[in-house]
Amino acid sequence: MTQAKSGDTVKIHYKGKFDDGSVFDSSEGRDPLEFEIGSGNIITGVEEAVVGMQPEETKEATIPPEKGYGEYRDDMVIEVEKTQFPEHIDPEPGQQLELQQPDGQKVTVTVTNVGEEKVTLDANHPLAGKDLNFEITLQEIL
Repeated sequence: MTQAKSGDTVKIHYKGKFDDGSVFDSSEGRDPLEFEIGSGNIITGVEEAVVGMQPEETKEATIPPEKGYGEYRDDMVIEVEKTQFPEHIDPEPGQQLELQQPDGQKVTVTVTNVGEEKVTLDANHPLAGKDLNFEITLQEIL
């Protein structure tokens, strides 16, 4: 039987869970996720886990931060003055905002704290610094 290898386009179903068993993402109820192994379009750990799998095979993989969404970085957390926000935005903890950097690149940040004068923004991915547990089923190799 054929095994998935780098360069193959594959379709998978997956369920991502934290160590406590809570699910952070799943393809359940959706079309399978299609990607080319080695293209860098999904996290490295999932790509690596699919290599060697056969169609209809299911496996579990624990993905460390360096092969997932990276380590949590304190330098990606900033405080800004409330006065820097447009009048129509009233920041609240948990709110996600899109900022434009001086070079034109956009970055998504999460409001983590709102004080009297300052707002704390976190540009880390919400899953940064976490071990991620995936159950992966290879649907097919295209």
